[in-house]
Amino acid sequence: MDLDEIKQLLDLMRENDLAEVELEQEGVKIRLRKQEGPRWSATAAGAAAPPPAPAPAPSSSAGTPAPPVVATSEDLDLAIVKSPIVGTFFRSSEPGAAPFTDVGQQVEKGQVLCIIEAMKLMNEINAECDGEVVQVYVENGQAVQYGERLFALKPA
Repeated sequence: MDLDEIKQLLDLMRENDLAEVELEQEGVKIRLRKQEGPRWSATAAGAAAPPPAPAPAPSSSAGTPAPPVVATSEDLDLAIVKSPIVGTFFRSSEPGAAPFTDVGQQVEKGQVLCIIEAMKLMNEINAECDGEVVQVYVENGQAVQYGERLFALKPA
């Protein structure tokens, strides 16, 4: 099962207002379940099931997370950092620690903005450009879906 098939399942769930979808194909089983509000949770069972990512990862190890998706809003000239995977959003490396960044702070390209936990792997989400954090769209500990807005950056 590839990322496009998972996206199609998510679209099917949205279009038909489904709370849960379960699919087993070629020994890979995936279950997508809608939680409270517009949040999504995904679980996969099977040794060969890779975590969802926007592009093929160079290896299946936890060493190199996928880069975040960045879209620029022409109206406000903001770079929008979006979630590259489905998972749980964390603003700091551990509970009680200071967040990686906050509104009003300057960030540099490559600087860690947050962590998304997916399938017990911690994926660092980095800034794709230098700039100022103008908005954080997600609360700490909240489930995020692929393509969901995380941060708005005003490019420097």
